[in-house]
Amino acid sequence: MGRKGSGGGRRAAGGGSGTARRVLRVLPAVLIAVGLAFDLLTPPSFTGSPSFSAAPLIAAPLYTLWATALTGVLAVLAVFLLHLHHGTSWTAQGLTELATVVTVAGLALLINRVVRRSGERLASARGIAEAAQRAVLPKPAERIGGLQVSAWYEAAQADAFIGGDLYAVQETPYGVRLAVGDVRGKGLGAVEAVAVVLGAFREAAETEPTLEAVAQRLERALDREGARREGLDAVEGFTTCVLGEIPPESGVLRLLNRGHPEPLLLYGDGDLAVLAPAEPALPLGMGDLGVGPGRAEQWAFPAGATLLLYTDGLTEARDGAGDFYDPAARLRGRVLAGPQALLGALSRDVRRHTGGGTTDDMALLAVGRPGRWRPERSQVERRRTVPVVRRGDDAV
Repeated sequence: MGRKGSGGGRRAAGGGSGTARRVLRVLPAVLIAVGLAFDLLTPPSFTGSPSFSAAPLIAAPLYTLWATALTGVLAVLAVFLLHLHHGTSWTAQGLTELATVVTVAGLALLINRVVRRSGERLASARGIAEAAQRAVLPKPAERIGGLQVSAWYEAAQADAFIGGDLYAVQETPYGVRLAVGDVRGKGLGAVEAVAVVLGAFREAAETEPTLEAVAQRLERALDREGARREGLDAVEGFTTCVLGEIPPESGVLRLLNRGHPEPLLLYGDGDLAVLAPAEPALPLGMGDLGVGPGRAEQWAFPAGATLLLYTDGLTEARDGAGDFYDPAARLRGRVLAGPQALLGALSRDVRRHTGGGTTDDMALLAVGRPGRWRPERSQVERRRTVPVVRRGDDAV
């Protein structure tokens, strides 16, 4: 489903808006035809001048400059020929109507140029935004470290391509490591913090032996970022985040949750587990409060299962009655063929739930372990947390 694989999930214009645009494009010609018919079929005291004036104005934001000019010429010509037909070409009424349509046609050309220039600037801004998104949130490969991967991003702000949510996944000496997070705040400040967190993660994921150490690196990076900021952002900046690690050919999954919505593990038979941490930990950037930094926990990750990580834009999506979207309830019992199918179904379901829009940024990352699902364990066994074996001399 991809803002986006990463960025490919931006919503396209709906079918309804496309139909409306097609109707608008033929409306100038329809107005000229209606004006001609009205003027010819009614007494001379009635005039179709309003239709002739409206035609070039509607054409201005929709047509090219030459097409707008042609519409204006046709409208002016229609007015002139009608008054010629009625023998009122040189009367005050005839000259006034002709001058009015000529003036409106000239204004339509001016409007067309303004709209075109604005459209070019917007297209340029969108191109820059898309390039920034590809740089900050690149689309991950479909296969990383033998795992299936799919990601999707949607910014709530109109015409925005990136906001305060983040995801990352990469192969490291310790296996495939991943992160999904949500930076406090909005706007450019949040985007800057996203870049800081992702840059720190990509470096730490390659070098740090444990997820706890990766989290500490991110914490220090956010501390440095906060030190150069002013106002509330200097003391209240934080990032909720889930860090994950899937060692090669181990069939296990390690997660460290720093104040983020609980990931979901979808099994090949439609069953689902909510991977809630045993002990909640504070978000990144709040380490100075003196609370423990959190410990990684481990779950079985069998073949055919898919891990889903998401930001709170998913769980805070509301329907018309104000009810929040519950991904666990909506996905339980569904059998989907891998990460891409999961995110595609999820995005469509959220859109139906909300009526087509969201009020918060939303990032989704799905990672699947290939292979045929074998229901070897009971539901209790496969949901049980497996003891984490830590590197070093402190085993849990």
